[in-house]
Amino acid sequence: MRTLITGGAGFIGSHLCERFLAEGHDVIALDNFITGNRDNVEHLMSHPKFRVLVHDISEPIEFHELIDNVLHFASPASPVDYLEFPIQTMKVGALGTHVSLGIAKKHKARYLLASTSEVYGDPLVHPQTEAYWGNVNPIGMRGVYDEAKRYAEALTLAYYRQHKLDAHIIRIFNTYGERMQLNDGRVVPNFIYQALRGDPMTIYGDGSQTRSFCYVTDLVEGIYRLLFKDFHEPVNLGNPAEVTIKEFAEEIHKLAHSKSVYISKPLPLDDPKMRKPDIARAIEVLGWEPKVGREEGLRRTMAYFQEKMQKTGKL
Repeated sequence: MRTLITGGAGFIGSHLCERFLAEGHDVIALDNFITGNRDNVEHLMSHPKFRVLVHDISEPIEFHELIDNVLHFASPASPVDYLEFPIQTMKVGALGTHVSLGIAKKHKARYLLASTSEVYGDPLVHPQTEAYWGNVNPIGMRGVYDEAKRYAEALTLAYYRQHKLDAHIIRIFNTYGERMQLNDGRVVPNFIYQALRGDPMTIYGDGSQTRSFCYVTDLVEGIYRLLFKDFHEPVNLGNPAEVTIKEFAEEIHKLAHSKSVYISKPLPLDDPKMRKPDIARAIEVLGWEPKVGREEGLRRTMAYFQEKMQKTGKL
């Protein structure tokens, strides 16, 4: 079985490459390396069933060998990245989804779209179920990512309905783990980096906004299960253990034995006040629930960051 993973050198994409190789697949990681990192897949380069293809999936591409599965994970995913690359983010969500769907259609392959909890925007419903349509500012700074993913979902379901494509959609809630970028800009790398260095830990707003953090191996398990299920509506994948940002900062501060102080900055525009997935559908359809607790996941992630920061002279 041959599996194509766009964004395969990214944080989540590289973990997916590992999983599908472990399941015996031939894996093609396609990435243009705007935000992907070769170091994420360097340990896989000697694997006889793995190869990296440097390409922007927003541009057409042909595959002559049969493709059995297409997983579309190519996109800048952190605010730092999609605000730096707004047009590329829109293109990979629109044109990249179109191109990858076309590959799946031609090869009669299974297809899985990586969507996001950002389709819910700053939600007025809590927790968020897949039936919720969202509260999104389409012309705000974050709209380039939110609307790209909303369009990608609509296009994916259009291919399912019109072409009978075996298509699946996951909505990823905050996920963390090894291979996140040090300069990712999201809360987990920011807090760990600052705590390990003893730098001031930056809390935006008053810290009362909530998030729900899922460890990457749990997410990958849910993705793998959904790909082979006869189910085609969006599925939330995330950990429903909700925590305020202030509490989360304190947890990381304690784990790092940090001497950092806390500082406050204004809350970014359209930043969601609440994030918590309703995972009833994932439990029912996939028999899936997250297994790794936040403390254990943070310990693993912190160890990775500590090693990486020491190697790069940042610690």
